[in-house]
Amino acid sequence: MSVRVVARIRPLLEKELDKDVIVSGDRAQDGKPLTIVKIPNPKNEAEEFSFAFNSVYDRATTQEELFTSEVAPHMKALFQGYDVTIFAYGVTGTGKTHTMRGGLKLAERGVIPRLLSNVFRRGKKLAKDSNGETTVEVALSYYEIYNDKVYDLLEPPEKRTPSGLPLREKDGKTLVVGLSERSCGDLKDFEKLYIEANNNRVTAATKLNAHSSRSHAILRVKVTQTTGDMVRESIASAIDLAGSEDNRRTDNGKERLVESAAINKSLFVLSQCIDAISRGDKRIPYRESKMTRILSLGQNNGITIMILNLAPIRSYHLDTLSSLNVSSRAKRIEVREIENEVVFKQPPRSTSGLGGPNVVRQPLRPLANAHNVATGAVLAAKAAEKAEKPAKAFMVYTDKKPAATPARPVPAVANTSSKLQPPMIITKRSSDVADSLLRPSKLARPTQIGLSRPPVAAPPKEQHLSISAAQIEAMVEKKVAEILASRAAEVIPVATIPEPAVQPKDEISEEVKRRLDALEKRIEKESRGEDGRSEGLRLLLQARQAKERGDDEGALRFYESALPYFPGQAKLLAKIEKLKIKLGKMAPEERTTPRKTKKIMVRRDEDGEYDGTEADVEDDVPLRHRKTSKKKGPKSSDGEESMGPASPKTQQLLDIVNSRDLALIKGLHGFGAKKAQDLVDVLNLKGDGSDEVNKIASLSQLKMLPGIGTRTVERAYEGLALAV
Repeated sequence: MSVRVVARIRPLLEKELDKDVIVSGDRAQDGKPLTIVKIPNPKNEAEEFSFAFNSVYDRATTQEELFTSEVAPHMKALFQGYDVTIFAYGVTGTGKTHTMRGGLKLAERGVIPRLLSNVFRRGKKLAKDSNGETTVEVALSYYEIYNDKVYDLLEPPEKRTPSGLPLREKDGKTLVVGLSERSCGDLKDFEKLYIEANNNRVTAATKLNAHSSRSHAILRVKVTQTTGDMVRESIASAIDLAGSEDNRRTDNGKERLVESAAINKSLFVLSQCIDAISRGDKRIPYRESKMTRILSLGQNNGITIMILNLAPIRSYHLDTLSSLNVSSRAKRIEVREIENEVVFKQPPRSTSGLGGPNVVRQPLRPLANAHNVATGAVLAAKAAEKAEKPAKAFMVYTDKKPAATPARPVPAVANTSSKLQPPMIITKRSSDVADSLLRPSKLARPTQIGLSRPPVAAPPKEQHLSISAAQIEAMVEKKVAEILASRAAEVIPVATIPEPAVQPKDEISEEVKRRLDALEKRIEKESRGEDGRSEGLRLLLQARQAKERGDDEGALRFYESALPYFPGQAKLLAKIEKLKIKLGKMAPEERTTPRKTKKIMVRRDEDGEYDGTEADVEDDVPLRHRKTSKKKGPKSSDGEESMGPASPKTQQLLDIVNSRDLALIKGLHGFGAKKAQDLVDVLNLKGDGSDEVNKIASLSQLKMLPGIGTRTVERAYEGLALAV
């Protein structure tokens, strides 16, 4: 079975008008229910898009009608062991939370309260019909995904950890580790828990929604039916997704922008998953967001219902079109309806047979590799204990040996460069020194108990020498200390080691102090200068914005506030004086800064003359240095024409153009065959050239011809200058 997608068009709000409605529902056939959503093409209003869904509910649909038509028919499947998932999808401000949660009035209750009411009613009926043999238990879990972190809503916010609750996979399902679960006996218990949990959910006001949800909320209702030793569990999940936001319209602040980025990312990953499933891709990007990982659309077993919430007005046009495209692809997702397995209760296993006096235990055996049993904790304890060493994990052999063979300690010169190891590293026995030549080399260490030794003549008992572990340790430490002392004496005699001279702590010289003070002052000055400049630039920006809004008073106030940061700035002073004159706070005669003017040449009139006008050019104090590139080149005759007749070179160029001779024009620098032909064609369209009105009278008029331009005229002029 595919995902069931239904669309709901919300009613108009107080400030919305009927003339702005562009979304409507339609029927495939007369007498059939609404199944089509129509919306005009944003690029062509005459064209209309149609999207088909399983059901469409218009603005007049009530909460009860939606629940009765879409959710109530699947409650029987819930008690038969199927999982049911219901989630609301749409743009912010389209009524998702109202659809799922609803209002406080009985008629305005949403999907979630009606779902729990139906579960409790069916549970009581099932227990009554079975004469108490079947019991139904309901448990709730409620959590939110805020900034891609999972938080338990049934726990107070003080107990939240910054990283949130982790997710784990088990039996193909995604579980939230550490999520609390509360048993719920009736509808009153649910209302108490649900209202308290919703107070812990993160909501905030935006420009489009006064109570915008800033997180995805997931309510998990576990229904457990017990009949004798048979247990059946099924889960109903109700998900209220946060809406995607256009920050250009919501006017979000810094904190809201972070939340909006997390919401939009998770919804974008959801659309990617829907696209990948519809295309039949092998890899579905569920794990790129925690919301899609929990929802697992297409991988979950059971019944899935997607409620698409739509806003009918024109201001949501593009967002509504995007939601319709995603939802229409979600219809093609196939979901497996698999019934949950029935679990049978089993008596606890008896552990009485595991012990008792009749149990024959296997005797303990000695460790074959006893030298590996000393862990780091044991070694640390040995190092801490100085007075008395603990018992070794191995046995020190004290074999009898001839009296003529003295016991020799193992030299430890090779270990002087490293830390002293515990005495267990000494594996040689004192008797091995005497008869090491008589025995073959050992391939493996024999066990400590039951070790057979070759017969050795037993000397008298009083000649037996026994060395304990403490004596061996003391001998090794003494030998190491002697070797270290002898080496130190050989390298540097103790008497010749000079004592380090204690240098008196001289105070810092005056020169160094002076340099340090100057450096500190310089750093403070630079930091103040940078802060001051940034503050001044901010004031200038505010002044420019106020000036663009037409607020001259505010612009003057910001300019005067920025003046201390830019003392003596001529342009800034000129702006202040100009605004004061404009507002009547200063007479024009009192102006102290020179007024800069620039000649602006307007277009040529019909008589071929320029109208010269003067305008004040008052650029704002630049926020960054503007680089202007000045191109050096020969002067054209534009300025000369306004002053008098054209120069000889200009006149020569104009004569060649007015001659309309293709060969002469092609000879000009920068004119090819195609451009020359285009120029002749344009001139022929003006007339035959016999009349003075149809001739080109100036270079400016030549530049204005189609296909010519300033650069082409300048290159032709330069070519004539070089030829002369």
